[in-house]
Amino acid sequence: MAIWGYAVMSNHLHVVVQTLPEVVAKWSDLEVASRWIRLFSRQDLDAGVRSEVLAGNAERVAILRERLSDLSWFMRCLSEPIARAANKEDICKGRFWEGRFKCQVLLDETAVIAAMAYVDLNPVRAKICETLEASAHTSARKRISEIERHAPAASQALAPVAGVRGFGVLAITQADYLSLVDFTGRLIRPDKRGAVSGPPPAVLARLGYRDDQWLGHVQAVRSDFSRAMGTVESLMDKAAEIGQRWFRGVATARRLAKV
Repeated sequence: MAIWGYAVMSNHLHVVVQTLPEVVAKWSDLEVASRWIRLFSRQDLDAGVRSEVLAGNAERVAILRERLSDLSWFMRCLSEPIARAANKEDICKGRFWEGRFKCQVLLDETAVIAAMAYVDLNPVRAKICETLEASAHTSARKRISEIERHAPAASQALAPVAGVRGFGVLAITQADYLSLVDFTGRLIRPDKRGAVSGPPPAVLARLGYRDDQWLGHVQAVRSDFSRAMGTVESLMDKAAEIGQRWFRGVATARRLAKV
């Protein structure tokens, strides 16, 4: 997996994830086994011995190889430890999360960047904080911290904040992205909670968007799109791929293209 964005809120979390089965396919059987055992360790058995034994089971390794690039298994490995820790802290048992996760396929670069901005602005819009710098539990804050530690990171290409790196790098820099998120926050309607301040970014023009177009894309991430987000063409192609004639969000994509 590659983690492009996240925001941890008081009662929910958002994650922008890229699955990378092509990377997992190149791992050796021992690498697959070792990674799986790191996820599901046992104190009573040696990890190295377990890995070697597991690597010798070709049928089991094939199953685990698929799981290591599977979104549902990623969410299980993310959610289950949180639930166990929370229940231990509260001295209780039972379900911690309201239900299974909801997901949305991002079909093009614009959809990815819009979803990342939507996620990073969650604390600002909820009025938990007023600036990106003050948003303690977001990928935007992590990117800012990286730039504070190492200034040249600002001019580096936007890349995942965690997980496998070097795949599907988006065509803007870290600084471009952060300025775009700041600008998007300032475009939030007055009836929405929270806003940030700062100058408009040059990257918006380079991406080929006007203010109203870009804001429409970000605001439509969760409300107007459903199973997938992207251009009209990408949505219709995805619908055909899975045997459907239509996707909710096609009308929104058409409207945003004409704004």
